[in-house]
Amino acid sequence: MVWKTIGQGILAGLAGVAAMTLAEKLEQLITRRPNSYVPAHTLERLLGLPHKPDRERWGLNHAMHWGQGIAAGVIRAFMASRGIRGPFSSFMFTGIRLSIDQTLENATGVGAPPWTWPRDEQIIDVLHKGVYAFTTGAIVDRLVESQDR
Repeated sequence: MVWKTIGQGILAGLAGVAAMTLAEKLEQLITRRPNSYVPAHTLERLLGLPHKPDRERWGLNHAMHWGQGIAAGVIRAFMASRGIRGPFSSFMFTGIRLSIDQTLENATGVGAPPWTWPRDEQIIDVLHKGVYAFTTGAIVDRLVESQDR
């Protein structure tokens, strides 16, 4: 049962990251906001890797971006497997997903506390993490509910 829940979380987390990435790219087309390399900088610090220019961080950026989302999907799957499902659960999970990012980014010294960010950046980050959380939640809730029948 535990491995099945982990697998469901990985699948749902992967779909959630894909939805979030698509939303980010659409938003960037509208706002002209550049790509963020904060995920790469964070992973670089966590692994003790030498500093590289951003143009050389594409792989690290995607590894951290997708890896965090996939791993966090497992948390949401365990929530669902314990009966914590539905839109309110996905709303709560948005905060969990934001906390994961902020904890790693600030613990490594890469990020700044969100309350110091410009308001538009705060809104964009919460919206993107909401897309991730609600997509991940909807998928994993459906997977777990079908298993309950």
